[in-house]
Amino acid sequence: MEAVALFSFTASEADEISFQKGDIIKVTEMEDDSCWFTAEIQGKRGYVPENYISLLPHPWFAGRVSRLEAERRLRWQDAGVFLVRESESAPGEFSVSVSYGDRVEHFRVLEGGGQYCIWDESFCSLNRLVDFYRTHSIAVEKVVCLRDPPSSPRLLSHPQCNPYPNPYKSSSQESLPSPHLYSHPSRPERETSQHLLEPVLGKPRLAHALCDYTPPQTAHLHFLRGDIIDLLDCSGSLTWRGRCRGRVGIFPPEYVQPLYH
Repeated sequence: MEAVALFSFTASEADEISFQKGDIIKVTEMEDDSCWFTAEIQGKRGYVPENYISLLPHPWFAGRVSRLEAERRLRWQDAGVFLVRESESAPGEFSVSVSYGDRVEHFRVLEGGGQYCIWDESFCSLNRLVDFYRTHSIAVEKVVCLRDPPSSPRLLSHPQCNPYPNPYKSSSQESLPSPHLYSHPSRPERETSQHLLEPVLGKPRLAHALCDYTPPQTAHLHFLRGDIIDLLDCSGSLTWRGRCRGRVGIFPPEYVQPLYH
């Protein structure tokens, strides 16, 4: 899965990798009892501190959902409505379940060498694979492009829970992030670093754009889906103020997902 760097990090050990604030990082392995993730940046793999990054939103990820449960949620949805789930037959791998309207089809995601594929096209992350099949047919016999699932109880079994779950943890009902202090993992071979013990602020400092926002008003902040926005003021309920692409302006908060340290 992809994550965005909330802060710059300089590696202090040979098995760590450095990155800059705003970098997109490919997370390849997570452990529930560790504060370090295995990640890949520009072909180099190593450890990155969990509290320095934030997973990009994946409203389509359903977690550990069975094939039958996926069919129950998707049947009779519009063609293309989909979810990504952990594979039942191959633990650690993923399947894409897609509504065809009158039935549900399942596609196993093949992974090898850090690449993910369903057919001939390969991608460096699940996010890229999903984005590709939004504009290209995932089906062979007819045109079926992926569409975001509607926010309905049929697809979200617990709508009050985090719609952007951690795809490497055992439950898709992960609660919304709350400010707390992260400590260094208790790895005997890794020493505690003081720069990982920074307290987390109560308010988010960054946000991830969920969709394009290009209004005609000059006072508003224009941004595109996937942009990272520096939050300058998020106290209002109707508008927030931020900086993106060198410009400052206001925007509606429902267009973004706050990123918590």
